[in-house]
Amino acid sequence: MKRDEMADLTAFVVVAEERNFTRAALKLGLSQSALSGIVRRLEERLGVRLLARTTRSVAPTEAGERLVQTLAPMLRDLDQRISELSEFRDSPAGTIRITSVEHAAKTIIRPAVTRLLSRYPDINVEVVVDYGLVDVVADRFDAGVRLGEQVAKDMIAVRMSPDVPMAIVGSPAYFKRHPLPENPEQLVDHRAINLRLPTTGVLNAWRFIDKGREIRVHVDGPLVFNTIELILDAAIDGLGLAYLPLDQVTGHISAGRLVRTLEESTPPLPGYHLYYPSRRHSSPAFNLFVDAVRHRS
Repeated sequence: MKRDEMADLTAFVVVAEERNFTRAALKLGLSQSALSGIVRRLEERLGVRLLARTTRSVAPTEAGERLVQTLAPMLRDLDQRISELSEFRDSPAGTIRITSVEHAAKTIIRPAVTRLLSRYPDINVEVVVDYGLVDVVADRFDAGVRLGEQVAKDMIAVRMSPDVPMAIVGSPAYFKRHPLPENPEQLVDHRAINLRLPTTGVLNAWRFIDKGREIRVHVDGPLVFNTIELILDAAIDGLGLAYLPLDQVTGHISAGRLVRTLEESTPPLPGYHLYYPSRRHSSPAFNLFVDAVRHRS
């Protein structure tokens, strides 16, 4: 295969996966017109239409989808093999892409990356915050971070933290209008500030221990966010109760801006785990990242 033919196939796969010429062009460092010409040239050479285009969308045809399914794993493997060549460098190098929930990114990954990059400046780390259950292989991440119970059984899982203490909190102003709940059942009379989970589209359930067993409760409320920072700010403003990691609210509790309730009924969540496919070929840079975020009890 000629070099320009391989480049054309690679460009097509990026367009097909992004389903957008603008994003694909930015990713490839090309103009949209140049990228459109590359795909058109490839279609003419193969004699089949690979992409169905409208003014608003781009999607692979049946032939295009079959080509993507063949090429994408090969290109990912090629990228991985090339990144593994960094082991022959004097200093480990390469880009590591991680999908993580917000709390783990803030409290575990960012401090670990700060230490890692100070020692290995040729390593690059990209962290994408997402509460959805991401397919790290399909979405071309090196690894993901989720609670232990959310990690698929066919993945390698590395514990990153102990179990995560949680807290139900509200502002003093809120509790002037609503009495402190004495048990989870009384939350029906309260207003919650909720987190919506993108994978299922449902609101995050609050977990409690009731008579020795765990229950999950959905608490209604006037506000829904997709970031805990906004939930925390809204709770401080007195707009409702929030269900948040304890370490994110401890300072506000000490300062009197928040009041904790139902402490005895609120169990910790399973600890965070880094997960990645068992067939992944580990580069020196990735191994250093895993070691940097690994929990040491």
